[in-house]
Amino acid sequence: MVRLVLILATFVAFSATAAEAPVDDTIRTEATTNSTVTTDSKTETTLNSPPPSAILPTMNNSNSDLCTVGIAGAVQTQILGLSAGKTVRDMNCERLKLSKTLYDMGMKVAAVSTMCQDKRVFDAMMSAGTPCPYDGMIGDAAKAAWEGDEGAQPVGDGKEKGLTDGTKTLLGGAGVAGLLVLLLL
Repeated sequence: MVRLVLILATFVAFSATAAEAPVDDTIRTEATTNSTVTTDSKTETTLNSPPPSAILPTMNNSNSDLCTVGIAGAVQTQILGLSAGKTVRDMNCERLKLSKTLYDMGMKVAAVSTMCQDKRVFDAMMSAGTPCPYDGMIGDAAKAAWEGDEGAQPVGDGKEKGLTDGTKTLLGGAGVAGLLVLLLL
């Protein structure tokens, strides 16, 4: 009977513990950390970029119907870049086109008169014995009229009136010297 009471007491004790609250299986740790971080850094940024450049303006010279010539230039310093361009009229080209157009329209005397505005053509025509037309006169009458009115004869070599070659050279040299000074800045 003692055995039975013992078994019964064990059974009651075991069932009493089973009826208690469920057991928490979580593992808990407690830690306290104190830390001090001191950072001292120096940062440098290097930017590698392409050098500055002055780009020439585009000058289209491929159209053969235009009597212009494109001229362009550029200079670049470390700070400033300049570029410029312009077109220059070719007066001899214009004269040839005008003369050809007049000739194609059947106006041969007008075409020759247009060409005679160039001193070189005028002199060649006089040397050949076929003077340029003068106020509608041709042949010996035109030759006599030209000799009587030398002020009406073309002057120079047919170039556009303006700066002489020496002045242009001087201005060009001054421009190059100015560009070099800009480069040294």
